[in-house]
Amino acid sequence: MSNQEFTFLGNTMENVSIKYGIFLVMWGAVITWLSQSESFTSWIPALLGLPIFLFGWLTRLKPSKKKLFMHFAVFFGLLAFLSGIDFVRGIGSELGPFSNPYAGSSKLFLLTTGGLYCFLCIKSFKFARLNNSLKNADETQS
Repeated sequence: MSNQEFTFLGNTMENVSIKYGIFLVMWGAVITWLSQSESFTSWIPALLGLPIFLFGWLTRLKPSKKKLFMHFAVFFGLLAFLSGIDFVRGIGSELGPFSNPYAGSSKLFLLTTGGLYCFLCIKSFKFARLNNSLKNADETQS
């Protein structure tokens, strides 16, 4: 790991992506199992987590493609966040956002974790761009 890399709690963003992807897949499986849901929608967190995990893993395998893979990963993180926005709609309903506690908790989970993941990715992209600009400025001065 280089000193010129953004980290969150000691993890590079590709490690965050891998762990977050695994967590989303596990969340989808556990919620589906606990709720005994036969609905495809209970698997939405897992379906969003799988590509985040895969793009994080591909970044490890092909570091030269890190920028591309991480942009794909953040796209799926954004989809997770947007999927969770449906939680807000439930606030205005008569029964509230937790009328179905499993669905409500999954939506809230996607909203918060997807938002945090996107925020971290954007910070990482800014960090990389700033470091690249500083590196190019140092090379020009030498």
